[in-house]
Amino acid sequence: MTATRARQRDPLSRLVLGVDPARRALYVLGMAPAVLYFSWGLTDQLGADPQNVLERALGLWALRFLIAGLAITPLRQLGGPNLIRFRRALGLLAFYYATLHLSVYLLLDKGLDLSSIVADIIKRPYITVGMLAFAVLIPLAATSNNTMIRRLGARWRKLHRLAYLAAAAAALHFIMLVKVWPLEPLIYAALVAALLMYRLANSLRPRTRAVRP
Repeated sequence: MTATRARQRDPLSRLVLGVDPARRALYVLGMAPAVLYFSWGLTDQLGADPQNVLERALGLWALRFLIAGLAITPLRQLGGPNLIRFRRALGLLAFYYATLHLSVYLLLDKGLDLSSIVADIIKRPYITVGMLAFAVLIPLAATSNNTMIRRLGARWRKLHRLAYLAAAAAALHFIMLVKVWPLEPLIYAALVAALLMYRLANSLRPRTRAVRP
């Protein structure tokens, strides 16, 4: 009877917890800041300019998740914990936040006024750079599944190196947006630069091949 009940609960457990409960928990916790900020916006707790606060907060979380995802491989290679199974979730969370960030800009800031949006992209460099970052994230998110990994083969890894370009563009977008030099955007830019340099140095390092006896 106990075994039968366990088998009956198993599909429900898979639905709630997923195949990997830790990864499912990461998605839930990762979206918590967005839920909080939207709830604060609905209850008028974001200050005098709620649209701007919400837009910047969502964009900042997108950048944080991008950096976290890119840091997983160097962390493992330098002797840290192996968190590879969370890398895809972090990348998708970055895309979700970037989508929310863009949606707030398009809907609340511009009211879906296409001519105003196009003018912003052309005239405001930080908007241009931000759009570039989001455009790069689209194919990465679309191919972040097992089916596309199998279909693309070796090309999948090459495609997902564009995550470095997305992170660099996002960091630059943040710096250009604030228009001054506070510490926070510079820290994120430094982290992205360090990850890029580590990636470059690692790719230039001669690979040792095992010698067969």
